[in-house]
Amino acid sequence: QVQLVESGGGLVQAGGSLRLSCAASGRAFSDYNMAWFRQAPGKEREFVAAISWRSGGNTAYADSVKGRFTISRDNAKNTLYLQMNSLKPEDTAVYYCAAGAASMSAYARLYAYWGQGTRVTVSS
Repeated sequence: QVQLVESGGGLVQAGGSLRLSCAASGRAFSDYNMAWFRQAPGKEREFVAAISWRSGGNTAYADSVKGRFTISRDNAKNTLYLQMNSLKPEDTAVYYCAAGAASMSAYARLYAYWGQGTRVTVSS
């Protein structure tokens, strides 16, 4: 069993920055591929970024966030991060961290464990 708790969301102006954190508990955090997804009101959950289990491992980003967001992990602290810069109103969503995919993936259904989400609102 893995428990994930997101934090760091809030209300920011367009062009601002936020850093999201996802604290994980449970067995062998370093063995899990992890990702961030987001869900805007009335829309489907969409992929944001993913990172492999390896320290300094492979990463992948949705085209909409490339160059603005950075995913990272600190296995010693059992924590996943998403640094979000140059935020846009279209980034407004609830952001979820996920863990447990057999390999790094953009498909939500392949992740076994999910947090409750943290809300990000970007004003124009």
